[in-house]
Amino acid sequence: MAEDSTGKKAMQADTLSTPAQSDRPAGPSSPLKIAIVGGGIAGVALGVGLAGRSHLDVTLYEAARAFGEVGAGVSFGPNAVRAVAGLGLEREYLALADRTPAPWQDIWFDWRYAQDEGHIGSSIAAPTGQSSVHRAEFLELLSQRLPEGMARFSKRAVSVAEDERGARILFADGSQATADLVIVADGIKSALRHGVLQGRGASPADPIYSGTRAYRGMIDTAALRQSFSTSGLDTRMVDVPQMFLGQDTHVLTFPVRQGTLTNIVAFTTHPQSPAWPEGEPWVRAATSEELLADFATCGPAVRTLLSRIEQPTVWALHDLPELDAYVHGRVALIGDAAHAMLPHQGAGAGQGLEDAYFLAQLLADASLQPKEMPRLLQIYEAIRGPRACAVQRTSREAGDLYEFRSEEAGADRAALKHLLETRFNWIWNHDLDGDVQQARTLMAAATVTG
Repeated sequence: MAEDSTGKKAMQADTLSTPAQSDRPAGPSSPLKIAIVGGGIAGVALGVGLAGRSHLDVTLYEAARAFGEVGAGVSFGPNAVRAVAGLGLEREYLALADRTPAPWQDIWFDWRYAQDEGHIGSSIAAPTGQSSVHRAEFLELLSQRLPEGMARFSKRAVSVAEDERGARILFADGSQATADLVIVADGIKSALRHGVLQGRGASPADPIYSGTRAYRGMIDTAALRQSFSTSGLDTRMVDVPQMFLGQDTHVLTFPVRQGTLTNIVAFTTHPQSPAWPEGEPWVRAATSEELLADFATCGPAVRTLLSRIEQPTVWALHDLPELDAYVHGRVALIGDAAHAMLPHQGAGAGQGLEDAYFLAQLLADASLQPKEMPRLLQIYEAIRGPRACAVQRTSREAGDLYEFRSEEAGADRAALKHLLETRFNWIWNHDLDGDVQQARTLMAAATVTG
């Protein structure tokens, strides 16, 4: 395998072999059967992208009794906003999303020292700036665009078997479903990831505790602004998304629900932490006293923010190692099932949306045959894998940068300013449509040579 510019060993799509498959023709009387396993953001976004295509028969299987998301606010970079627009949701998304008000509309975050609020720099993410939504509200927006009957609930997939005729999904209730293509979007704790990796002879991959805990909460923005004003603190720190940096800690803020609430996430890291205890919940309620004690060295702005969180929760942050394979035969991993990452670049949901857009564009080709599905998935892996792995890797590195563990910068203001203002451009400015065109070229070449 050759290495891409990020150092990740990338599989070359034009050299991958395709297993022999059924030559059953696809057409109006025999549409391609596509199963999406998992009803989070990536899975539902893909369902939206595939909806309404007569050559596709799409079913989405969700383990819960209804769609639902955990967590509060989620930040989208310009690349994620473009993927949302490509899925046909630009107008609805812009009506829902929060943005920084003028004259700061292009600012993604102000960067400051947590100890004294000293300004380090600002990251500019034109034309979207800080674009954020409440996770549950965004998922509701997506789910409302699914055709009636596409989603089936209380269907927890436990395994997938493949043969020359297709793929068969086994569910926990004993039922089964068949498909020409299975897209696995069941999250970081994916039940189907092991089967994909095992089928490719790759090492198993389980979530890894990062050593970082994150306290989360949302507070009333108007009340927060009044607290800052009363305390003599600059209210720009309320009106503009902020990132406060400290040794082994950092705190971020951004607006949700049309600016009426401020989402706060406060990170604290113990770099040498052991593995998270088996059986311990990843999310639990926390007390204000516990929260404030972990950030006792921070300055008045951070303490004011944190003191207003009435019912904080604390999350044990996990991610995945970079996978050697995303696909096996007719089965593909997308979203957090493939590349769950730490939240330090605000890029995890965006990578799932890129996956969804990419696959929706390829599967829009009405001439596709069932026998071409393994080839299509190999091309998906070859193009999307290196990028998603690089975003995973740099998300871990970003946490080190924010908490002064980076050898490049430490706590040096000039070095921090340069890195913080430039390191996100390659994520935000990526040419996803160029990736799609590359994939179509490879598919066309395979058709000619096949």
